[in-house]
Amino acid sequence: MIARVTRPDKGTTTVEIVGDGPPVVFAHGAGGGREHPFMPGMRDRLVSAGYCVASFDYPYREAGRRAPDHHGKLLACHRAVYDHIAAVTHRSPFLVGKSMGGRIGSHLPVAAPGWVFLGYPLVALGKTEPRDVSHLADLAATLFIQGERDALAPIDLITKIVARLPRAQLVTGADADHSFRVPKRAGIDADAMLDHLAEVVVSWMHARCKAK
Repeated sequence: MIARVTRPDKGTTTVEIVGDGPPVVFAHGAGGGREHPFMPGMRDRLVSAGYCVASFDYPYREAGRRAPDHHGKLLACHRAVYDHIAAVTHRSPFLVGKSMGGRIGSHLPVAAPGWVFLGYPLVALGKTEPRDVSHLADLAATLFIQGERDALAPIDLITKIVARLPRAQLVTGADADHSFRVPKRAGIDADAMLDHLAEVVVSWMHARCKAK
């Protein structure tokens, strides 16, 4: 199903909704929109596991631009999609995001059952100092899945941060980078990696659904 959601700036965002079951709002990373191979690959696996997944493009991607919008515009779009899915499903959606999509979702002041970060971008591209993540302590429950070779989230640093969060879990991918690619010697192709990531995400969300 395709829906057009009106944003606070009076623009509209196309939202693709697939599947039945507990709702998930799935946000893309900075470098690729909802059609990036990672996105439908993960979406289809979540749908097969019994979830209703809503994916969308932030305004800059929908307009065909490469550079992300400012934080406020990204956040307003994400919130409009979240509110729409919550209204049509009558349930609070999970927030799942790849890189930037996860970071923006983490700033939504909503009563989501949980947040899943597929490569949280702790350090901005070209920077050395980590972003402020003090807001993460307020989230109901969080799952971080991070590659051990992720240049945007040095594993020792993200490990220390997650350890200080009261309701957080960290799962690391051996030899994986920010895009969850691994060296050929690992013998794990893109489909196998998506299978693994989806299994971790689904197991965690199932547990959260049962806990409610």
